[in-house]
Amino acid sequence: MAIDKKFIDQFIKVTSKAALSSSYLVGKKDKIAADKAAVDSMRLELNKMDIKGRIVIGEGELDEAPMLYIGEEVGNKKGPELDFAVDPLEGTNFVANNLPGALAVIAVAEKNNLFNAPETYMEKISTKAKEKNVVDLDYSVKKNIFNLSEYLNKKPENLTACILDRPRHNKIINELSDLNVNIKLITDGDVCGALLVTDEKYNVDIFLGTGGGPEGVIAATALDAFDCSFQGRFLFKTDEDKKRANKMGIKDFSKKYELNEIISGDSIFCATGITSGDLVSGIEIKGNQFISETLVTHKSSGLKKVIKLDQNIL
Repeated sequence: MAIDKKFIDQFIKVTSKAALSSSYLVGKKDKIAADKAAVDSMRLELNKMDIKGRIVIGEGELDEAPMLYIGEEVGNKKGPELDFAVDPLEGTNFVANNLPGALAVIAVAEKNNLFNAPETYMEKISTKAKEKNVVDLDYSVKKNIFNLSEYLNKKPENLTACILDRPRHNKIINELSDLNVNIKLITDGDVCGALLVTDEKYNVDIFLGTGGGPEGVIAATALDAFDCSFQGRFLFKTDEDKKRANKMGIKDFSKKYELNEIISGDSIFCATGITSGDLVSGIEIKGNQFISETLVTHKSSGLKKVIKLDQNIL
């Protein structure tokens, strides 16, 4: 089964309206209000659609926040059964402080085809190399870089690695430096970071490190459509984390997940820019109109492009 192409435009509308709502709070130093604006808009638009939807990756569980929570049902129950991973505002700090790279993101799959990820950290790695045994979470940084160097026919000093700028990554960053690899440090937004391997114009060969588990699953959906590789391993720090994961069906807490275990079948991915960044430009308001840019993938139709739209605000 494929997800009907007619839904592509509707999902672009969902993320572009969420991006617009959040854009009014750019630079206002209030990341909670910016997030809420995106969430409320996304929920409103999803509930207008002829779908029987379920949030499998959202903003925590029901008791944590009045967000698009895990298990929430969306749509008017009059269409196909779809599973959603949502990040209504990826990069809350970017919006609050008017920094580049904030996105409104949604990933859609057919029912039961999207991994139900807990709200925890994930060790991850993505590259353009689809073949097995080129890069792997179980390899050392050195082995991954040498293998990728050989695979891409580039010297290590001509490779670029993208990684979140966090103290936990100091060891990896030092190892990359010792190998003379170029390093692109990002402050937030690891959905965007993982996707920079999809096109040579971004000049990123590998994304690695530890970030949000839900963001890993969302990025994997787009990477699957781009025919890139992705691996993830959840990191459970507490017994409470493990208990929640167990409820979601995770039995092996140290399992390394391949791309096809995270997302299978057809999918649609939309990421609309709120503030301009590497992937897409931000929202631009002109009178009663707004201009948005959305990176869209639809696996079954092979669609992979940035769509620019001029829409009415109301």
